[in-house]
Amino acid sequence: MQKRAAIVAMAQTRFEPKKGNERVQEMVWEVVKEVRELTGLDIRKPGHIDNAVTCSDDFFDARTISNSCIGDLVGAHMGSEEKVAMDGLNALFYAAACVLSGHSQVTLLAAHCKESQSDRNLIGYAASDPIFQRGVGLDYLSAAGLQMSAYLHRTGATEEQCAAAVARDRRHAGHNPKAQCRVPVTVAEVMRSAYVCDPLKELDIYPVSDGAIAMIVTTEERARELTDKPVFIGGSGSCYNAFYLGDRDLSRDPALAAAAKRAYERAGIADPRKAFDLVELAAPCSHQELMWLEALGLVDDGRAGAFIASGATDFGGALPVNVSGGMLSGNPLMLGGLARAAECFIQLRGEAGPRQVPGAKRALAQGATGPAGQHHRVMVLTAE
Repeated sequence: MQKRAAIVAMAQTRFEPKKGNERVQEMVWEVVKEVRELTGLDIRKPGHIDNAVTCSDDFFDARTISNSCIGDLVGAHMGSEEKVAMDGLNALFYAAACVLSGHSQVTLLAAHCKESQSDRNLIGYAASDPIFQRGVGLDYLSAAGLQMSAYLHRTGATEEQCAAAVARDRRHAGHNPKAQCRVPVTVAEVMRSAYVCDPLKELDIYPVSDGAIAMIVTTEERARELTDKPVFIGGSGSCYNAFYLGDRDLSRDPALAAAAKRAYERAGIADPRKAFDLVELAAPCSHQELMWLEALGLVDDGRAGAFIASGATDFGGALPVNVSGGMLSGNPLMLGGLARAAECFIQLRGEAGPRQVPGAKRALAQGATGPAGQHHRVMVLTAE
């Protein structure tokens, strides 16, 4: 039987527009302390936590080696720790790889980001090529605007259909006490919000957010000693689109399609449209919710807008999407995919309260890094 990695505990802060009363270390300690208490594990005791994976970014933290200030919190003093500077779902994959490789028996994962202490557009700008792209002001926001224009033009999808994804996420967020934006908005309100980067409007774009997440990842055998409700990583895949936007057809996302295909094959999924009880998408902008659904093979090409407008992706619908509220209700960019996995963990354990998807047994989490979804990670998570 193939070995499986399992998540046995998860903690997340409340996501907020500015955690001005907390330093990064305080945010991280809040969630690390909670997962240790949930499992009874101690970084100081042999046979407990023997490895750490962290996720952060030097630019967002405004310091070189952004993991250095939290090393003692995760047991990295005279211990093993590695940092991932991508979407947090990649850090979860890395933690699982540490366990499955035999390098670790129990890995502590801690991820943090405070977008409020920097300008995320300038950070996205710094990620572009300094010779050919920065001179025209290319950042993540302008890349997303170009992508939305290309997608709408090719498929005939409308701005109103994209706005419906925002309205759905905000409705769902009202039932999530950790979500940042819990006040519902209507499609009309999204459409009336100010244009920021045509055709993207203010409410089409995820808000600035601060927060942290921690998880404990371990072997299947050890998981059964630590919890009676482990959540297993059933399969994962990743892929890059081309670096230069001009080398890509921005109206499509072949990298996400390739990442999904790998994840499905590893999880033994033949038909993804019948496989999942819920789907969590890390979409910083509204149109990407439509694009990601199509690239994941969950909806026919160009049909996601109508699918969302029909109510099929609402809580209680045929395929609930972002019952957590998604990124459009507020998660930091670095934690987008990891927050999706966190919601899957809660749902698969039956602990989601009023937003619980009845009988949830298998879920999909997706995360993205870079302009217009340059890199994607897809992960299938299952209950016992």
